[in-house]
Amino acid sequence: MSRREDRQTVASGLLFGCGIAAALIDLFIFHLVLQWHHFYDLSTTGVALLADGFFHAVAWFITVWGLFLLAGVRSRHRVHWGRWSGAVIAGVGFFQLFDAVVNHKILGIHQVRYVVGLLPYDVAWIGSAILLALVGLWVLRRASRN
Repeated sequence: MSRREDRQTVASGLLFGCGIAAALIDLFIFHLVLQWHHFYDLSTTGVALLADGFFHAVAWFITVWGLFLLAGVRSRHRVHWGRWSGAVIAGVGFFQLFDAVVNHKILGIHQVRYVVGLLPYDVAWIGSAILLALVGLWVLRRASRN
């Protein structure tokens, strides 16, 4: 596998992981099922739902973009599934970390959950994000040796 195809494999996994984290984990579980927050909670419910719709569209666009990159690599060469899987796990962690730091803390457009004590939710969200990112990077590194 060439360096270009390896980069595309990793980029595909990262995009797919970010998209799945956004569309399935964050949006589906936290926005729709648990109804803990919306993408933008600083306005009316109508604005929050509209923001969720745009967020959903972007999340699926990123997911499909990752799959198209994967299809491109797969059409030219055998995919190194270990590297791709590591990149997916890292992508989930990186999305979650970005969401926690930028959206929750810097911009303050939503929190994990609106309760009096945010600290346990922040620790769980950020801690799991860091853990997923590190596991994904470890899998990527380990797969590159094989």
